[in-house]
Amino acid sequence: MLPWTALGLALSLRLALAQSGAERGPPASAPQGDLLFLLDSSASVSHYEFSRVREFLGQLAAPLPLGPEALRVSLVHVSSRPHTEFSFSQHSSGAAVQDAIRAAAQLMGDTNTGLALAYAREQLFAEAAGARPGVPKVLVWVTDGGSSDPVGPPMQELKDLGTTVFIVSTGRGNLLELAAAASAPARKHLHFVDVDDLHIIAQELRGSILDAMQPQQLRASEVTSSGFRLAWPPLLTADSGYYVLELAPSAEPGTKRRQQLPGNATGWAWAHLDPATDYDVALVPESNVHFVRPQHLRVRTLPEEAGPERIVISHARPRSLQVSWAPALGPAAALGYHVQFGPLRGGAAQRVEVPAGHNSTTLQGLAPGTAYLVTVTAAFRSGRERALSAKACTPDGERSRAPRPSPPGAGGRGP
Repeated sequence: MLPWTALGLALSLRLALAQSGAERGPPASAPQGDLLFLLDSSASVSHYEFSRVREFLGQLAAPLPLGPEALRVSLVHVSSRPHTEFSFSQHSSGAAVQDAIRAAAQLMGDTNTGLALAYAREQLFAEAAGARPGVPKVLVWVTDGGSSDPVGPPMQELKDLGTTVFIVSTGRGNLLELAAAASAPARKHLHFVDVDDLHIIAQELRGSILDAMQPQQLRASEVTSSGFRLAWPPLLTADSGYYVLELAPSAEPGTKRRQQLPGNATGWAWAHLDPATDYDVALVPESNVHFVRPQHLRVRTLPEEAGPERIVISHARPRSLQVSWAPALGPAAALGYHVQFGPLRGGAAQRVEVPAGHNSTTLQGLAPGTAYLVTVTAAFRSGRERALSAKACTPDGERSRAPRPSPPGAGGRGP
């Protein structure tokens, strides 16, 4: 009987462990993502401050679980022009990253943080820089609080693409501006600390970074003025449960929209939303197999994308016209424009590209005395375009004129 008793105990123990595992849910996956440190390397930072911040970043990175299938780290300098100290694929251990940070030299120059943020956005989403598609993106910006160029628009682009932004200010930054730049809520993503006390926040910040890198995190991307896309890793299966998605404007939580999705779903796109509005999102996994915690996210839609207005035709010449328009400004500013023009009565159309920040161009090589249709199109980050058209006509070319008759008595003799 003893062997059968032992076998029964073993089976009972295995069943108990299996039930316990089901109650706890699936084991937590290792964090995975791309982490970019943005280091102020300009002349506004003293050599002492730079060395202390450099030491802090090394201490922050050393214990992180780095590796090809885990976390990857890159370091970018803020100066007159951004500079990559090392890319995501260059180092695969905490010790190697710490040594590389310790070897970084201060560049001096201007504090063009906005330019560096735009560069960081390219690096975070460029496979050529070692970045990986489909993994969480985290930016840690350490600053003394000042910048020579605007920070808001490029930072918003990063957050719109799903990047989690942590900001560490050494005490001289504007609280409201930095709170708006950091990911929400600011109390978790913004730290004000003296440069000699950076070690105090190292453990807390490292834990927040690891939380942001967890693969179960609900993320938003492709944010536009009227919608955004949500993504999450597989938390359930088609047989183990389903999801309930909830969406409500933050200012009107009672006007909630719900969407039920199967357990094998990993994404959903919300559309027909209001521009420039905060929305609270909840992902609620429903399962009878194991408990999975709901996840919450706040997403702000972009301002409405307004196209060019009031096209003005000026400086009309037989073979050229100048076209001007009121540009699309603000957070939803256009990435650029293209102007297409062609004869109204048929003929080949031509196209001129106009970069962002410009609102006029001169159309060359036109035919005299010809009516044209001119269309100005603004292209936006969301992929949408807004266009406005106007008619324009070139004047006739110079013609030879017959001599006007002289008035009586003017020059020569009378009859």
